[in-house]
Amino acid sequence: MPASDAKVALVTGGSGALGGAIVRRLRRDGLEVVFTFNAHEKEAGELAESSGAVAFRADLTDRAQVRAMVKGALDRFGRIDVLVNNAGLTQVMPFALIEEEDWDRVLDANLKSMFLVTREVVRGMIARKSGVIVNIGSLAGHRLLEVPVHYATAKAGVSGFTLALAGELSRYKIRVNSVVPGLLEAGVGRMVPEKEMADYLRHCAAGRPGRMDEVAEVVAFLASDAAAYVNAQSIFVDGGI
Repeated sequence: MPASDAKVALVTGGSGALGGAIVRRLRRDGLEVVFTFNAHEKEAGELAESSGAVAFRADLTDRAQVRAMVKGALDRFGRIDVLVNNAGLTQVMPFALIEEEDWDRVLDANLKSMFLVTREVVRGMIARKSGVIVNIGSLAGHRLLEVPVHYATAKAGVSGFTLALAGELSRYKIRVNSVVPGLLEAGVGRMVPEKEMADYLRHCAAGRPGRMDEVAEVVAFLASDAAAYVNAQSIFVDGGI
């Protein structure tokens, strides 16, 4: 069980570049952190060892595995104060070549997983009348960019999920916000073709891709009591587009 003053955070997709940065940043603030992974066992093990966070393997599109993962976190720490819905998936493919299976896979990985995890976690938050949820979106869901249509659709859904959930959960003193990163130098950013990268940088006021730690800083702020008056917002971390 955590110390009485230590908050507990659950970060989905913690073994990725952004997820790892969020886990490390929350640990710096003294939170106990549980993070999920699926395929990247080596990276998850290294992150757990270096940060002191706890790793759980789970397919977040599988209801039974989500329930088992959340139960494991609650058995260990007793509660979850902060949920960061970071897990996601993209697939570089022209719209005309997207099959129904591709569409389902990308929307499930980005939206169904967020629904299943949040539903399991939020019940405890409602009972305590306290909690913070931070959803990770993408500029792809808000701007006209050359990105896969199914990925942009999924990330646009994060905004609606955030707004509706914030309205419903406000009576329980649970805050729900989203963070909307622009092009980052690692993770999905490595898949961006040179032409699209140059075009982005031409329109970006900062003139460079973002860093994972810069996004993690915003997540940590929203998760903290310093953001007590910030709710139902989409915070853009895109260098100015």
